[in-house]
Amino acid sequence: MPIFRPHRRRPEGGARLGDTPTTITRAALDSALASARSAYPNEFGGVLRADPPGVISELLLLPGTVAGRRHANFQLWMLHADLSVAGTVHSHPSGALHPSDADLRLFRSWGQRHLILGAPYSLGAWRAYDGNGQETHLSVVETRGGAPVPEPSVYRQRPRPPGPPSSAKEAAFPEDEA
Repeated sequence: MPIFRPHRRRPEGGARLGDTPTTITRAALDSALASARSAYPNEFGGVLRADPPGVISELLLLPGTVAGRRHANFQLWMLHADLSVAGTVHSHPSGALHPSDADLRLFRSWGQRHLILGAPYSLGAWRAYDGNGQETHLSVVETRGGAPVPEPSVYRQRPRPPGPPSSAKEAAFPEDEA
């Protein structure tokens, strides 16, 4: 009796499962930066997932991660078995973008790509490192299959236009003015 072995075709010359990621999606990077901003003044920590291979496209938050002003302790045993996990991401509230000794120990023992995010958590305030702690380059792409996009050095948000609220709902719930 023949054994059924499904085959998934990959593009010629495309990345294989387990290849070192070379790009990150804008959505994954924005999620990591937003998470770091919301955790400030404490550190933030998460895990990076590359799917399809070669493109970091997801941020995984592990249950039980403990973070303080000078540490983020991952509970890596809480991570499910997944061959597409590519590395880690964490923040440095001080704004320093170089790895500490503890970071280097983590880099050497787990994952292929690691991101350090620094305050003020803008698009230009992050660095990528390999498993040996050497700075490396990750291209930012708009979508999983998209082409690289230029990365601005400053995160730009559109200001809200001045004037009266545009709807009754906004008038009923004004911005919090603490």
